[in-house]
Amino acid sequence: MQIAAKTLLKQLAFKHEQKLVTWFDASALIRSSLSTKASVDDCMKMLAKNGILVSQFCLTMTFCLAIFYSNLAFSAEEIGEAEHYSKDGADTCLQCHDQASNFPVMAIFNSAHGTKDSKNAPFSTTGLQCEACHGAVGEHAVKRLRKGEKRAPMIAFSARDNIASEEKSAICLSCHQKSAATHWQGSSHQANNLTCHDCHQIHVSEDPILTKSNQLEQCGQCHKNAKLMAHRASTHPLRSGQMGCSDCHQPHDSNSDNLLIADSVNETCFQCHAEKRGPFLWEHEPVTDSCLNCHQAHGSNQASLLTQRAPYLCQNCHSSQGHPSFSFGSSSLPQQSPSAFLLGRSCNNCHSKVHGSNHPSGSRLQR
Repeated sequence: MQIAAKTLLKQLAFKHEQKLVTWFDASALIRSSLSTKASVDDCMKMLAKNGILVSQFCLTMTFCLAIFYSNLAFSAEEIGEAEHYSKDGADTCLQCHDQASNFPVMAIFNSAHGTKDSKNAPFSTTGLQCEACHGAVGEHAVKRLRKGEKRAPMIAFSARDNIASEEKSAICLSCHQKSAATHWQGSSHQANNLTCHDCHQIHVSEDPILTKSNQLEQCGQCHKNAKLMAHRASTHPLRSGQMGCSDCHQPHDSNSDNLLIADSVNETCFQCHAEKRGPFLWEHEPVTDSCLNCHQAHGSNQASLLTQRAPYLCQNCHSSQGHPSFSFGSSSLPQQSPSAFLLGRSCNNCHSKVHGSNHPSGSRLQR
């Protein structure tokens, strides 16, 4: 059942009686509607009857927002009628959900969601507080339970409720529209039924996943192979917290494969390894193609995150035939004095500029 404009404006009047309302305040309720049948003039008259002053420009902007947010609509049952909202706001919830409860929530008042300084926050002077995200409290808080009876369910952002994952994420996206989260729809994470709450925590003073040192553990709950590779001998400094998964990946969506923050693997790597970008006078084709031709980004047991050690890595492309690599006797090497560099069997001993060279005589990437 879609929410008509009259019902939405009734909710607006209930929460903001006798106040000057901006288009943002009005849109917080109206944007949840798929369509509004009332005209702008009708809505202005209804607002005036309830003592709410709003200009026609503000209300027109509200209708525009209602259309823009049409894919984030909720049903009337989810949002609830105005009388189902608590007049005491969060005070009603905190009677049970205090710091000693099984679901403590007090830390939210130390976060951006719990501040009164931002008009966008649920706990602003015009916000719906807890009910902005969890829906109207209805009978969940006011009904006296009989023995064996359970409380009416609310949107719990967990497996305890039966609300679809896309609807839970839509609640977050109704506010978080000016960030990277705007590309969430159609992303690989969204396609796998993840919700914002699977990665983010709200009732805390600081969301743990925003700290780089926590990202390996959090992302590793699903990406187990990448987490295991991060414990190999040669890795990026993920375990020390100097880097996080978000330094290379954009979890909300990306134009590139594997949710990279740049348009390609190389462009992602060049954000830190700028000296490898080039262009070079003498290019090395595997490097210009993809860094992953030689490197394993998540971790390797070879030095420098290589997929194999030299010369085996190089010999995937370069034949060793006709090239000295072993000493089978004193006659095998010139002047009967084997070179320590040659016996080291590393192509980099001579070809040290494998990423490219600007030297006039660097065609063999030796200088």
